[in-house]
Amino acid sequence: MSAAVIAEGRAVLGIELGSTRIKACLIDPADSTVLAVGAHEWQNELVDGYWSYALEAVHAGLQAAYAALAADAAARHGAAPARLAAIGVSAMMHGHLAFDETGDLLVPFRTWRNTTTGAAAAALTELFGTAIPQRWSIAHLHQAVIDDEPHVGRVHRITTLAGYVHELIGGDRVLGVGDASGMFPLAADGAGYDAALLARYDALAGSALAGPLAGMLPAVLPAGAAAGTLSAEGAALLDPSGTLQPGALLCPPEGDAGTGMVATNAIAPRTGNVSVGTSIFAMVVLERALQGIHPEIDLVATPAGHPVAMVHANNGTSELAAWVGVLRRVAEIAGAPLDADAAYRLLLDEAMTAGADADGVVAYPLEAGEPVLGLDAGRPMVLRGSESALTLAALVRAQLLSVFATLAVGMRVLHAEGVQVDRLQAHGGLFRTEGVAQRTLAAALDAPVGVAGAAAEGGAWGMALLAAFAAGGGTVGGRDLAAHLDTTVFAGVATSVVAPDPADRDGFAVYLDRFESGLAVQRAALAALPTGALS
Repeated sequence: MSAAVIAEGRAVLGIELGSTRIKACLIDPADSTVLAVGAHEWQNELVDGYWSYALEAVHAGLQAAYAALAADAAARHGAAPARLAAIGVSAMMHGHLAFDETGDLLVPFRTWRNTTTGAAAAALTELFGTAIPQRWSIAHLHQAVIDDEPHVGRVHRITTLAGYVHELIGGDRVLGVGDASGMFPLAADGAGYDAALLARYDALAGSALAGPLAGMLPAVLPAGAAAGTLSAEGAALLDPSGTLQPGALLCPPEGDAGTGMVATNAIAPRTGNVSVGTSIFAMVVLERALQGIHPEIDLVATPAGHPVAMVHANNGTSELAAWVGVLRRVAEIAGAPLDADAAYRLLLDEAMTAGADADGVVAYPLEAGEPVLGLDAGRPMVLRGSESALTLAALVRAQLLSVFATLAVGMRVLHAEGVQVDRLQAHGGLFRTEGVAQRTLAAALDAPVGVAGAAAEGGAWGMALLAAFAAGGGTVGGRDLAAHLDTTVFAGVATSVVAPDPADRDGFAVYLDRFESGLAVQRAALAALPTGALS
């Protein structure tokens, strides 16, 4: 029984700190079923010109999400966890978390959303001979070196948000392979950072840093490795009530890209996934190296260390969510309030009554900069010609198409490289509205898209799966992670697959042409209304 799994300390916990939600997911490791969930809403803030989250908000959010999970477990099963078999932590990848030798944070956390590292990314791409995106931790650190920021000489260690939380609750300074691959390029075998490139960077940085970069980076561990145990201090942080006891195995902390791949069973070559949230990214596991250097493509790794091509768009569903919020407010003041899921269902169904090209309406969901489009900042807007009627259906369909537009621009590069994908799985809260977003994504990428029953649980569930894999010794029943997911976790999971509809595909192509043509208007808006003019 589920109550016994919880009461006897056999349950496994996955935590993911996403852009807008911190989510906790408790599973039964025997069959990967979800026992309880908890969540906490949060938002980034613009601090001194950088998108950031306060570490105090991290601590409070962890506690709130865990408390909600414990309450859910008690309500569902009559038992809240006192002990856990294993815990895994995942979070937004990349960014800049820099600490001095006493463990004090040197500057507020700079997240993946910042697009202030263009000079560093360009210089490092040339130095390393491989694309270094603006989001990567090394790009943030080197931009601080270029700008001669006062904190640079005091940097003792850098990490990601997942790495920070993992160290907070267990003490070990480590990262999973996938998360580490967004800090600094990995060696070809994925077992650690590229030693030759580390040496090149040390020569470039010279005396600006206090020591060699290798000593500042977390150690790299593969999926299935043990990465410490929950400390007494960590247990008290997660659960100030004192119910949760220390001792749970900790698995290597991962980035949200890696947990998305696990949650969609897309970690073997020729598989891929699309994660849709505040940002949106596609991950394709490669059979061979790409032929060229492409600024639109990140080269990262799965939690098991296989090379991955990643197309990352900074702007995902936030603008669509904002419009849904506006329209929910209309319903509220009309005396017919709608919850979020009902509002999405009604509005996305209505969107499908518009033309497949959104009837000439074009939306730009660009709240932040978008490197794939060559934009350092964004201005959300809606454009239409005077001959294009503005209807509710066209407005919402334009917003929905815009969610996938930048991703489609980046994916063209992989298509041109001849990259083959047998299976493309999608996950994220947008897919709770059955069929509509899935159908639109299939049209945008001109590929079949599958959505599994657990897609809405997303990365927190994927992180719990990684923690359970580590608790099983890392090679459950002698199988590696890919085989374990195939034969155990996903063997009985129902998956809905949607092929591209020709009319939808052709309509999206027309929309994308308009979207790209209108980027000149976006650039004009940035010039006319710089950030300071909007504050």
